[in-house]
Amino acid sequence: MATDIKAPTFPESVADGTIATWHKQPGESCKRDELLADIETDKVVLEIVAPADGVLKEILKGEGETILSEELIGRFSAGETGDAPAVAAAPATAEVSSATHSDPVLSPAARRAAEELNVNPGAVSGTGKDGRVTKEDVLAFAKGGNTPVVAAPEPAAQAPASVAPKSQPSPMAPVFDGERVEKRVPMTRIRAKVAERLVEAQQTAAMLTTFNEVNMKPIMDLRAQYKDKFEKRHGVKMGFMSFFVKAAVEALKRQPVVNASIDGNDIVYHGYQDIGVAVSSDRGLVVPVLRNAESMGLSDVESTIREYGTKARDGKLSIEDMTGGTFTISNGGVFGSLLSTPILNPPQAAILGMHKIQERPMAVNGEVVILPMMYLALSYDHRLLDGKEAVTFLVTMKELLEDPARILLDV
Repeated sequence: MATDIKAPTFPESVADGTIATWHKQPGESCKRDELLADIETDKVVLEIVAPADGVLKEILKGEGETILSEELIGRFSAGETGDAPAVAAAPATAEVSSATHSDPVLSPAARRAAEELNVNPGAVSGTGKDGRVTKEDVLAFAKGGNTPVVAAPEPAAQAPASVAPKSQPSPMAPVFDGERVEKRVPMTRIRAKVAERLVEAQQTAAMLTTFNEVNMKPIMDLRAQYKDKFEKRHGVKMGFMSFFVKAAVEALKRQPVVNASIDGNDIVYHGYQDIGVAVSSDRGLVVPVLRNAESMGLSDVESTIREYGTKARDGKLSIEDMTGGTFTISNGGVFGSLLSTPILNPPQAAILGMHKIQERPMAVNGEVVILPMMYLALSYDHRLLDGKEAVTFLVTMKELLEDPARILLDV
């Protein structure tokens, strides 16, 4: 008996989705909870799994098609046994033709890696299940460690020079003979949504950025003194982000307008601090939220951020992980950024930008001292915040970070 395969129920903030990948084809056997398809939305990638052991009978919505919440996308038959893949029984020449002219089966992570590294997926040999190309295969190929599935066929004899293609070079190889290669790939749903929101922020908010700098030596000394004991007790490494989150919580309490947002003609003041932490993933920038950060300890912050980082890397972040947030912290310093102006994350009123720790000569008590310094940037919506509140917030952050005991003592 056939069972309908439907798209999941999308949250209210997600209008529709796109079929990113079908991992099974009609007639193929599936185990219970085995991955059937990936659905990409504006925020996350949702997985459709097999409801039982059986066979995928029919695909009603192909890859790249837009679907709505709970829309029928395929049919599944439980208890049946599928046929062997057609390529197993095909002659060798057919295998060569298929490998040469049809797209290989890629995991979503492998597809994204191939697009970012400009790698031709057809030239990568798959080591995953049923010959699936994995992200590791793509990375190995980009580094020259992966062998192509088949050799490129020779050009047809006597073909006109203007028609016969040259042997395809590696996408990472330099281009010779005056060739100007271009590649066009569609934006992912998440990247398109990020682009839309960034443009919206610049067009609708009166955005301004103020800067300050912080001496990181006190935190670095504290971290060096206690990092081993901290990791032994809590099972997580002590990083810098937890100090910035806790300092931001205290500064937001003292300047609640920085934690507010605009809703029409109303100002909404939030009596809690839900801190979003910007994370770069293969699919684009995502901002998971530390809920009730005011009640979290340093170890809670570090472990939650690590969990979010793992989820972002594996594409497992849920809608709930990224919903809400009253203030955002973005750390461009992990990529080496010395100074930047972060863009607001609407409808929030402000965003804090962290940067690279750079040793610089500083004047201390009339003497020049080399100190590890970090520039801080606060971008804010001038419709809601005046310069006084924004600058005071940033100065408070500086004071708390340069004397971490003040965070504990609330002074």
